[in-house]
Amino acid sequence: MGGRSTASSGQVRADGRVAPPTEIAPNVFEILLRRVRVHLIAEQALTLIDAGLPGSSGAIDRAIRAIGREPSEIRRVICTHGHFDHAGGAAELAARDGVDVLMHSADLAILPTTLVDVARRPGRRLFVALTPRLDGATPLDDGFELPILGGLRVVHVPGHTPGSICLYAPESGLLFVGDALQARLGRVGFASRLYSDDWNMARASVQRMARLDVHTIVFSHYPPRGDDANGTLRRLAAEAEVAEAGMREGTR
Repeated sequence: MGGRSTASSGQVRADGRVAPPTEIAPNVFEILLRRVRVHLIAEQALTLIDAGLPGSSGAIDRAIRAIGREPSEIRRVICTHGHFDHAGGAAELAARDGVDVLMHSADLAILPTTLVDVARRPGRRLFVALTPRLDGATPLDDGFELPILGGLRVVHVPGHTPGSICLYAPESGLLFVGDALQARLGRVGFASRLYSDDWNMARASVQRMARLDVHTIVFSHYPPRGDDANGTLRRLAAEAEVAEAGMREGTR
């Protein structure tokens, strides 16, 4: 769960239908759904990064047909985390033949959270409890490489949720950050305090991103940013380091 999407070249039209996808990099398309952007990698087979809210499969199918491909070509759905605006539509897609859903093992472990559990212990797990179950999903862990975009690497960045991941494509320098970062008011910053399980951990996780050579940061709720992506990540990592040092000093 993150901030509300801002307008980009792919927009919701006045009639409420989703506009055609925007190609943000070769064979990588942004699909703007309600509240979230999902990303389609159109190679020999189709891969989705995130699946939107429950009920999003129809809009995703229309977007796929708009680029001349067919929904039956989807082979995998990679969820950056288990919140319902990212993984809510995954169960519908997983019910189709030949579609594998992948998510970090730490978030798969908390997906059985129910609304009854949340009522007993209120908290941010509500955003997971609203995600339909994903029985049979494939667990991902840090360092796993998927055969997409020349090698798409899983980078575990816990904090927003226990199993939040980024997806890094070294060949193109794309970094899909899910909700591990946000870009409110045009400035890239840490994950949302409001929606994060452990904000201090989410802030510290930025240091893992700063070790990568990134050309473009691809967000789930904001347009991509390609202006000095490495410098932006290094700035955030430095801010995180200063904050952590202050916290350690305060506990002495």
